Amino acid sequence: MSMKFTLIFICAIFFISCSKNNTNQKGSNNEDFSFIFMTDIHLQPKHRYPNLPQTVDYSPHKAFSVAIDTANKLGAAFAIMGGDQVYDVMRGQVWADSLFHDYKNAVASLNMPVYHTIGNHELFGIYNEDQAIKDHQDYKYGMFERHFGKTYYSFDYQNWHFIILNSLDEEGNRYIGTISEEQISWLRQHLAEIDPTTPIVVSTHLPLISVLRQIHSTNTLDNRWIKNRDELLDLFSGHNLKLVLQGHLHIMEDIYIHQSDIHFITGGSIAGRPSWQGFSNGEPGFLLIKIKDQDISWDFIDFGWRDYILNCETEILLNDEKERN
Repeated sequence: MSMKFTLIFICAIFFISCSKNNTNQKGSNNEDFSFIFMTDIHLQPKHRYPNLPQTVDYSPHKAFSVAIDTANKLGAAFAIMGGDQVYDVMRGQVWADSLFHDYKNAVASLNMPVYHTIGNHELFGIYNEDQAIKDHQDYKYGMFERHFGKTYYSFDYQNWHFIILNSLDEEGNRYIGTISEEQISWLRQHLAEIDPTTPIVVSTHLPLISVLRQIHSTNTLDNRWIKNRDELLDLFSGHNLKLVLQGHLHIMEDIYIHQSDIHFITGGSIAGRPSWQGFSNGEPGFLLIKIKDQDISWDFIDFGWRDYILNCETEILLNDEKERN
């Protein structure tokens, strides 16, 4: 069956805000396990919520630590980060490297192996037109690679195969969605070495499939999509691609292609929307992906950040009332 997308959405499920479980049944003999998918953390040193004073710790670091504490209680085998771990190095700021160090110090509290996907906010210096930035060793992928290693790679767990892809490049001092020819060549050779029956999970920051385009019928979102998506998906023809994990959009959606038996799941965000300023796309959170044989199910984990903010606001109001009295 060709993976060219004559897209028949037998089941397309979109979630703006959920704490939901979804399961696809198909049997095999793999061992059971679970893992975390956490995306769009946008870790930064600023306090962003406008209604709370600086005396309250509502920083992104605090939120990330709460999310990590929640994840550590779930018994997951490992975590995949879906990109935009930090915010933001695209302008080549002199302090950009410190964001990666802050993130690495914070994520070290996660008591499991962590695999990173590159996001657009980790593309160093691409918004800067200065040629000196373009000649810098950290330009574009360099800073990410220095901290985390290659931007595309694979690993195995149990009988499942995981592929982390780099869905980003630079064009005209802006990021674009594409899978490089070098990466396509690597993936073609790599998949030739994989047993066709092996279940495969792919992580990519920019989405391969999303309903967001249908919701916001506009071309202004074109840089949010991977322009050679069909070429990429064709490489998986004849293979057992089960799940594509996506980030970037800060929405929670699960699109199931019944014809191909593939889930395309966009995993919400830790930072919320607008980033660290509100909850317009629902609760901040992450996914617990559960594997049983070849069955895939997931839970959206709300780590309670909105409640934390509301409690802070309530406490401030009560203290203000006490002072007035």
